[in-house]
Amino acid sequence: MEVNFRTLDLNLLRVFDEVMAERNLTRAARNLSITQPAVSNALRRLREVLGDELVRRSGAGVEPTPRAMALWPTVRDALRQLQHTLAPGAFDAGIADTNFLLGMADATAAELMPGLIRIVESEARAVSLRVLPLTTRDPRRMLENEEVDVAIGYFPAVIAELAARGQSGVGTPFESQRLYVGEYVCVMRRGHPLASQPLTLDSYCGARHLLVSFSGRPYGFIDQTLGALGRERRIVVTVNQFFTAGRVVANSDLLTVMPRHFVRVTGIADQLVLRDLPFEQPYVHVDALWHRRAQHAQAHEWLRQALLRSAAAAFAGTSPRAREPLSE
Repeated sequence: MEVNFRTLDLNLLRVFDEVMAERNLTRAARNLSITQPAVSNALRRLREVLGDELVRRSGAGVEPTPRAMALWPTVRDALRQLQHTLAPGAFDAGIADTNFLLGMADATAAELMPGLIRIVESEARAVSLRVLPLTTRDPRRMLENEEVDVAIGYFPAVIAELAARGQSGVGTPFESQRLYVGEYVCVMRRGHPLASQPLTLDSYCGARHLLVSFSGRPYGFIDQTLGALGRERRIVVTVNQFFTAGRVVANSDLLTVMPRHFVRVTGIADQLVLRDLPFEQPYVHVDALWHRRAQHAQAHEWLRQALLRSAAAAFAGTSPRAREPLSE
C-alpha cells in the first residue's frame, strides 16, 4: 500500500512510538499528556494510512504486528534525530544529573571505571553510572533496545561487519571508536608444573583449562584458533568473570587465558605467571559501540570523550603493545 507522506500527520508517529515503547495505551497516553481515546484515535488513523492493524489487544496491554515491529526502529530513530536537531539541549557536565548505562565485562570495567569515576568526581558530580554485565560478543540488540547507552568490549565480528558495510556503502545504525588494544596471554599459578618451562602447543593442549565465557558456552575464540590448527584443549570449568578466573587459577592447576593488562589489576598478580600463547592470536581491540540515534546527543558525546580520556590514563606509560592499534 502506497503511503502519501505529504499528508501524513507526524504526530501519529509520536503516538505510535510511545505505544510501541510502553505496549500499553494508558501509559502511552499518560506519557504524551493526552487521553487514551486520543491515543486510540491516532492509532486508528495510522492504521488507515498504513493499511495494517499495527497492534492487537493482549492481556492488559497490546502486542505489535510484524509490520509494526519492522517500522518501529526507523520511526524511533527519525524522531530522535529530529528532536536532537531542533532541540538538542545543552549538556552542562557540572550540573547534569544524567544516568549513563554502560555494558562491559569485569576486566574492562577494572581498567576504565577508576579513571571514569575520577572524571565524574571532578567534573560531573551529579552524573551517575551503572555498569551492566555483558553476556555476549554482539551487544547490538542491547543497544537497539536501549538496555545500555554504550557497550564496551572485544567485538571482533561486529566491528568487522560494520567496517565491511561501511566500505560497501551500506548504512548501519551503529557507531564505534577504539579505546585501547591489548593481547591475550596464558595465565597459571606460581609453582604450576608448566611455569618453569617453555609453554609449547603440546603442553598447552595437554593441560586442563578454565574458560571465561560470557554466554556459558564451553567454546571460545581460542578454541576456534586451535581448531584451525587441528588441535583442541580440555575445558573443565567455565566462569563468566575474569576476576573469578584469576582466583580459581591461583589456587589450582588449571590454565586460563585473559588480557595481559588485566593481570596487574587483579590484586593477585604476584600469585600468577604469564606465558605467551604458543600460537598466533589476534590482538584484543577494545571498542566502544553505540547506536547512531545517540550520535549527536551532547551528553553522549561527553560520555564518549570521558571513556577515551579514561582509557588513555589507564594505559599511560604501559608497553605500546598493550595500547596501540596493531595490524592482525
